[in-house]
Amino acid sequence: MTRGHSLFLLTFLSILTLSFARPTLAQEQLGKFEKQLEQLHRDEYLRIDQSIPAERRALVDYGAYITASYLSLDDQNNDNHVLRQYEIVGYGRVNIDNVQEVFIRGHVGYQDFNDQDSFDGHGDEIIDPDFERAYYRFDLRRALEAYQGKESSGDLILQAGRDLVYWGNGLAMSETIDGIIAHVQTPLVDIDAIAGVTPVRTVDFDTSRPNFDHNTRRGFYGMQLSRQFGKQRPFFYALMQRDYNKDDTLDFSSPEIHTRFRYDSYYLGLGSGGALSDRLVYGFEMVYEGGAGLSNSYQVPPGGGGLTGVPQTDDPIHAFAGDIRLDYVFSDEHQTRLSLEAIIATGDQDRLTSTTDTFGGNRPHTGDNAFNAFGFLNTGLAFAPPVSNLMALRLGASTLPLSSIPWFDHLQIGVDTLVFAKTRQAAQIDEPTSTDHRYLGWEPDLFMNWQVTNDVTLALRYGIFFPGDAIQNNDQNRQFFFAGVTYAF
Repeated sequence: MTRGHSLFLLTFLSILTLSFARPTLAQEQLGKFEKQLEQLHRDEYLRIDQSIPAERRALVDYGAYITASYLSLDDQNNDNHVLRQYEIVGYGRVNIDNVQEVFIRGHVGYQDFNDQDSFDGHGDEIIDPDFERAYYRFDLRRALEAYQGKESSGDLILQAGRDLVYWGNGLAMSETIDGIIAHVQTPLVDIDAIAGVTPVRTVDFDTSRPNFDHNTRRGFYGMQLSRQFGKQRPFFYALMQRDYNKDDTLDFSSPEIHTRFRYDSYYLGLGSGGALSDRLVYGFEMVYEGGAGLSNSYQVPPGGGGLTGVPQTDDPIHAFAGDIRLDYVFSDEHQTRLSLEAIIATGDQDRLTSTTDTFGGNRPHTGDNAFNAFGFLNTGLAFAPPVSNLMALRLGASTLPLSSIPWFDHLQIGVDTLVFAKTRQAAQIDEPTSTDHRYLGWEPDLFMNWQVTNDVTLALRYGIFFPGDAIQNNDQNRQFFFAGVTYAF
């Protein structure tokens, strides 16, 4: 089969897929949109959610903040979408003797799209009330010190409820779970253990699965070992993920295709983080992924023709990913920082239309080399590809340019420049690409964070993606713009 024939066949498959009841392409766009929103949310919480400083341990603390934001972005079809979102976030914390702690944070909001701009076709929507964090934490060492006057060189911290679990650089695990988190400190090693499942409203990485954006259950069970050596902290972890969405099916009658979903994986990761000098810090992480998942459910007969359904097979996963970061902090009063990050993740050329999905995914009776995990890395604002069949390089800088002027002393500006390529040229990402090219494109992102007063914060984000030869719709750039104002009370 010639390359031209392969490209034609890929285009044909994409068009045929779009004719099904719920187009896979639209679901991919919705999944990417949800990832972009999540990136903005996490950035917002890092800037805003500092409800209790370390030096002030209040017995009871509570508060809330309101955020109004505007978002304009171009999707992979070069269609523009505009969203105005309004959100109220409330939190409360009770701390007893610095030993026991209860923390709750919840939100409710409203999404106002321009006409026909919503990705799921539902139009404007209420963001249902939900708890983002809700947990109880107990610290054994502090209990011994407070109630028995005993000192201990070790510690045991137990936490039950809903919280974000972030391991290493966030390559394999950066996910909110409902479950139990344990942290054990010993003179030799620190141990972190987790056991839990994702909240049901978690957005899944497999966007071909029905209800992937609001009904997801995946279990996580794992342990991480780490130890501090001077300014270095190496770590190793083993993480098992179990798919509890096995009852979901996707059925088409013409052609007759029956798709089941199951992706059970495990991750072995190692890395380190710390300071190489007074001004240079680093972090690196390498992950091997194993396990098994169900294959694609259709095939194209030899010589072309219509799609036909095939039995799915249980195929092994063999994938790899790595991430390394360097940050240099200058000694100037502007807190200037330079950063460099490189990401690589394997892909699979047997996957027909997507590196993350089951439908259109791995060819039956073959190993799956596409890395799919549950981390969260910065892969840009406008392009935002998943960390699968991806090579990315990011160079960033940030500074407080007017730190000596009281009104603007908390004004931060910065830029990230990212370059993207496919790890395996013949494999796909989360949108149609040419198998004749590897280069995906590049993207500059600009950002501004300004704490105007103690109660008001302004955030601006702008990114523009310049597609490369591998992107099929590479004749137009994709733009992303976000503006948000937060008022805390």
